[in-house]
Amino acid sequence: MEAFATPLLVVVGAMLALQAAANVQLSAAMESPFGASTLQLGIGTGVLLCVAAVAGSLGAFDLLGEAEPWALAGGLGSAVYITAGILLFPRLGALVAVGLFIAGQMAASLALDGLGWLGVAQDVPGVAALAGAAAVAAGTWLIVRAQAGAGALEEAARERAGWLCLGLVAGAVLPVQGAINAELNAELDAAITVAAFSFLVATAAMALALGSVVAAGAPRPRVEPLRGVPWWGWLGGLCGATYVTSVFLLMPEIGAAPVVVLTVAGQQLASVAVDRYGLLRLPRRSISRRRLAGVAVLLAGVGLITLG
Repeated sequence: MEAFATPLLVVVGAMLALQAAANVQLSAAMESPFGASTLQLGIGTGVLLCVAAVAGSLGAFDLLGEAEPWALAGGLGSAVYITAGILLFPRLGALVAVGLFIAGQMAASLALDGLGWLGVAQDVPGVAALAGAAAVAAGTWLIVRAQAGAGALEEAARERAGWLCLGLVAGAVLPVQGAINAELNAELDAAITVAAFSFLVATAAMALALGSVVAAGAPRPRVEPLRGVPWWGWLGGLCGATYVTSVFLLMPEIGAAPVVVLTVAGQQLASVAVDRYGLLRLPRRSISRRRLAGVAVLLAGVGLITLG
């Protein structure tokens, strides 16, 4: 299982680059990032419900009433993460925001493994795992500094401490979401149904957020321009559904920290390709030696954590 999990999670992480690009396309077309996120989550929910129906596991919804209340809240993680991205990207920049997300993910995953929280089997990190975590943090720092500029984080820390905290929390909720969904799957023994329920919760939360901002005076999402969205612009929900399902299925098998670093590695590898060649209608960016060095250090940390 572990040998299969490693390449799978790297691919799943890379798919998040497609999800982000798809959300950019929908958000630009609808002129509403909240509307785009709600739509993508709704698509993911529909796909998972269809798969669950084909698998004959929709009856597991009847067992939700027997689960602990906290085990039903996993889907809120997706809503928090997406909303944080909407709020932080224009304020701090994409790379600074992603750096904060990664730091939050690493901290939460190591805590889950080390303390055995939320049903995760306790596995105190060894020397190799801790060295790997340090390498991942150092690699992330190099990548962010190389792309965002040396003073970006310092300025953010001085003037936007609240936004920094939000970025760390938004990153931390992803492994927590995976652990909660894994616990719910242990009770229901219906992985696709658990993923569908998680997306239902996330979609409902985002729809509520959308309704709130529209009620506060924001323009309603536009529908007509969606005709011009490329076919891959509709795959964000599918990519998100694949990520959520893979994470909570594999976290009990290999641990929270390895799951996080492998998906982060996939994101970084995909981001290098996207920036270098301007893929998915995103701007082409030069890849500096410092950023490549950061990616190399990050991947070395991934190797240490998986071995540790």
